Amino acid sequence: MTGQPPVLLDACVLVNFSLCDTLLRLAEPPRLYEPRWSQQIIGETTRALEAKLNWPRHLVAHFESELRAHFLDAWVEGCDHLIASVGNESKDRHVLAAAVHSSTPVIVTLNLRHFREEHLLPWGITAVHPDRFLVSLHAQEPELVREKVRQQAEDRRRSLIQLAGILRTTVPEFAHVISPLRT
Repeated sequence: MTGQPPVLLDACVLVNFSLCDTLLRLAEPPRLYEPRWSQQIIGETTRALEAKLNWPRHLVAHFESELRAHFLDAWVEGCDHLIASVGNESKDRHVLAAAVHSSTPVIVTLNLRHFREEHLLPWGITAVHPDRFLVSLHAQEPELVREKVRQQAEDRRRSLIQLAGILRTTVPEFAHVISPLRT
């Protein structure tokens, strides 16, 4: 633990590879936040990678293996008993249950409609879109975020402009703040 705030990542943000890569890089040392997820969230992620994005099974297994190797503290266990206690969208109750169980105050998700305020407020949890989350991290540590995103682009053999273009479809404000072309 580094003392950074814990943040639960929903499967929908982990399935989007470029977004997931950005989020996980910002959770690597020096960390800007502590990532959290449950086996159920990762199961949902890996099923989507295989079924919807046609990732080969060995690549999906490698992805999960890398998550375990690099983010051992991220795994939330023992939260199934809370699923019936939360009132959000039924197919995403396991996500809120994991956040409650791990005392994680923020859920990063693209499915904000599944996490309405009246269901989160009693637990002291908020759900935020990854665009808002990433922009807030950039506002707190602009140079560190820029360096990690520059490294991401380099590792993927892309320019920062190309990476910002890819991210723009999902996190447009963040893509704007990291773009070297912004005015």
